[in-house]
Amino acid sequence: VQLQASGGGLVQAGGSLRLSCAASRRTFSTYVMGWFRQAPGKEREFVAALSWSGGSTVYADSVKGRFTISRDNGKNTVYLQMNSLKPEDTAVYYCAERSRRFVLVAAMTTSDDYDYWGQGTQVTVSS
Repeated sequence: VQLQASGGGLVQAGGSLRLSCAASRRTFSTYVMGWFRQAPGKEREFVAALSWSGGSTVYADSVKGRFTISRDNGKNTVYLQMNSLKPEDTAVYYCAERSRRFVLVAAMTTSDDYDYWGQGTQVTVSS
């Protein structure tokens, strides 16, 4: 599976962006889709995840209420709508796919929980 992330860019604080992550092929073994981010000099951190079949979601506390993860089954695409952006949201954003079974989407918050990764898209929020 190849994941193609897009939609990053430069935006002022308080603005919005929508990231997209398209999968190269439809797979019935896609269980969870996630977004992570990595700021310069920092470790990659979890942002949000979504259960592909049931639509359950989980968010990092730092983005809860501002970001929304969603999916379009027909387009094999997952989105990350980011509102009220802050300078501390500046990072490279990565989408990821888990092709293994899971119990709770709320537990899918580490890099090791995912099997495939996109190339990343830069988000820069100016103050």
